Amino acid sequence: MMIKLKYILGITLPFFLLLNCFGQKPSRATLEGSVETVDHTPWDILLKKHVDEKGNVDYKGFVADRDQLRSYLEYLSQNPIANSAPKEEQLAYYINLYNAGTVQLIVDNYPLESIKDIFRPWGKDRLKIGVDSFSLGEIEHDILRKMDEPRIHFAINCASYSCPKLLNSAYSANELEEQLKKATFDFINDPTKNKISQNTVALSKIFKWYGDDFTTKSPLIDYLNKYVDIEISQNAEIDYLTYDWSLNEKR
Repeated sequence: MMIKLKYILGITLPFFLLLNCFGQKPSRATLEGSVETVDHTPWDILLKKHVDEKGNVDYKGFVADRDQLRSYLEYLSQNPIANSAPKEEQLAYYINLYNAGTVQLIVDNYPLESIKDIFRPWGKDRLKIGVDSFSLGEIEHDILRKMDEPRIHFAINCASYSCPKLLNSAYSANELEEQLKKATFDFINDPTKNKISQNTVALSKIFKWYGDDFTTKSPLIDYLNKYVDIEISQNAEIDYLTYDWSLNEKR
């Protein structure tokens, strides 16, 4: 019996290991890119048309323009950004891909009250990059969060009111630094997202969920103080606000 068991394991274990090896999805590090720059003009046009300055989204308008949105996502799929491209180009590519993919997800399920009404909105493979499919969660956690740029949390949008607003222009490599600065400043100082005073701060749960991303070099209070007009005390009491997952349409 022992000899037979060893024989079975000797055959089946390598087989399952081989299946696992070939079944694994390539990471960003192994994903073959094909271009060094990407034109995000089609996405920029759609954003300017259907998103206002406050980040309110006209999803009915996007539904009407769903063919243009789909074409842009297909363009990104057919032109994966090269791993050798400048970091700014890669960040712009993946931020725009995430945001356009999120809008596409809402359009495909519209009308609805919340992105959380959709089954596994961040867990299912929905976006193509080259020959591989990725979920929104993989784009965020396995790619963007590993690029050592915590401000991506204020650039990507989850189609909800408590999320950082969807910028009404596409992110671009040439303007990325200013765009990320503005997105971060606007979000932290938005009283509907964070309530900040010298001795108490009530923060978006983004700072709780992704706290490690903001505190790799300094405490969270120090990070916040770079973007607020008042000096928050190092001993300030920190609390977190309830997150509003309702759809970010104009009310």
